[in-house]
Amino acid sequence: MKVFIIGIAGGVGRRVAQRLAEAGDEAVGLVRRSDQAQALTSHGIRTVPGDLVAMPVDVLAAAMRGCDAIVFSAGAGGRESDGATTHVDGDGPGKLAAAATRAGVRRFVLVSVFPEAWRERRMDPSFEHYMVEKKKAETQLVLTDLDWLIVRPSALTDAPGSGHVDLGLAKVHTVIARDDVAATIVALLRAPGLNRLILELTGGGMAIGDSVAALAKDIGSSQP
Repeated sequence: MKVFIIGIAGGVGRRVAQRLAEAGDEAVGLVRRSDQAQALTSHGIRTVPGDLVAMPVDVLAAAMRGCDAIVFSAGAGGRESDGATTHVDGDGPGKLAAAATRAGVRRFVLVSVFPEAWRERRMDPSFEHYMVEKKKAETQLVLTDLDWLIVRPSALTDAPGSGHVDLGLAKVHTVIARDDVAATIVALLRAPGLNRLILELTGGGMAIGDSVAALAKDIGSSQP
């Protein structure tokens, strides 16, 4: 399996790429800086220099052509500016979906965000803008005819992964390790029957492989 990752240098994207490489699959993704490329290359992960916001759709399509799936895990997340959040988090997935259509890549996994994430903390306006843009990206993707899958993880931590999660159509917001999000994304990539779904993901007690298998069984049994 060959997977094109936007956000390959980030906390979740890098972990997805490493897991794929360790399993003998191929991960490739855009990077904006040479130090990012060097760090990923040292782990056997191929990169392409480029910027999602600046690259035309045709150039993006050429970069991903021949891949089996796309994972979008990038996010400005208010760290740079509201404008960057709009261009990356809000507009980026739609632009990438247009490129995927041109490249003939149908499988598209979008790493989004829990709708109620951190609401109890009364976050600042930039965070609220981030949440609005994430929702906009979801609405753009679901209007395509791609085999999309939206995954909404709860609050992310850098704690070691437990290998256990709670995955389904609607879950209560808690926290989850980035390791476990990445492992779940890889497991979902290996479950082609799971598509055109919005899934919520948080820490839990079921092994990741079992969670994905149970979901696939439930979805399959509900089909006419």
